[in-house]
Amino acid sequence: MEIFTYISIALKLIIGISILNVWLVQPKKATKWRGGNAENIVEEFEYYGLSKTVCYLIGFLKVSLSILLLVSIKLTDFTVIASSGLALLLLGSVLMHFKVKDPLYKSFPAALFIVLNLFVIGLAYM
Repeated sequence: MEIFTYISIALKLIIGISILNVWLVQPKKATKWRGGNAENIVEEFEYYGLSKTVCYLIGFLKVSLSILLLVSIKLTDFTVIASSGLALLLLGSVLMHFKVKDPLYKSFPAALFIVLNLFVIGLAYM
């Protein structure tokens, strides 16, 4: 394997596990990254003016695409669809932070993961 393959695998692991952590391990925990003063992920979506249903839909999509991204370590045909989907959903996260005028630092994780997904997509075409 060449170095770019190892970098791609590392990025997929970082992205996939991190997003699964947010949605499956820490959804009920307050963090400094949550929108407004939300204590959990449902409150964060409500702060953005979005329903609990939308929260669960976005969560389902992010978890599914994260799992697909991890699967793409072995089945590389799924790489671009998983990373593209995650990048688009994360762009929505950044836009929601801007919509409610959150401090800029709250958008940092989503923005960072957009960039990481773009690197994964770029590496898929190398």
